[in-house]
Amino acid sequence: MAYAFPEGSSQQFSNTFATAKTITAITNASPAVATCSAHGYATGDEILITSGWEDATDTVFKVEVVDASTFKILGLDSTNTGFYPVGGGAGTAQKVSGWTAIPQVLSISASGGDARFTDVTPLAKRNAIRIPTGFNATSVTLSLAHDASLAAYQAMLGLSRSMSKVAFKQVLGGGSTTYGYGYLNVSEIPKLNNNQVNTVDAAMTILGRSISY
Repeated sequence: MAYAFPEGSSQQFSNTFATAKTITAITNASPAVATCSAHGYATGDEILITSGWEDATDTVFKVEVVDASTFKILGLDSTNTGFYPVGGGAGTAQKVSGWTAIPQVLSISASGGDARFTDVTPLAKRNAIRIPTGFNATSVTLSLAHDASLAAYQAMLGLSRSMSKVAFKQVLGGGSTTYGYGYLNVSEIPKLNNNQVNTVDAAMTILGRSISY
């Protein structure tokens, strides 16, 4: 058992994606194994996966290399063939690199990612039934000390204005890492309050899953 604290954590983004490599198949296993001829990856590489499996696509995973044409997708349990139909996982893989630290992060808040339910009320039953039906959309909002002269802030503004998709990485002080992939939106107008640092908000909307290691 271990406890993690936010002190010493790093929030990073990247829009540097290598040329897509074709994944011809993904097994139904835990972890799932991808077939990708001459992939060139090394164990520990961070890979953006797109897949015919909607429950796995648009997600950043780490890989463990099996051989020159196959690798394990760590964190992907595809044994449930209801969500991961046999033979339906083909897609692409892109190595993510060139991570940039998000500067002067003061606080972080997350919303969504929690379970979503549907209430069912049978006519012959006085107690309704609450059935889990998935998870709500996830977003992460960072409050940044405003400094328009910072290169990283300007890069984030450019990505925001162009509505580009980026990879997101959160590294905690204890070494655990969480990944996401989606849109980065950054405010250009700072918030001003007496006796407080001027701030702007940066919001990350996650398209796929958030995977932690």
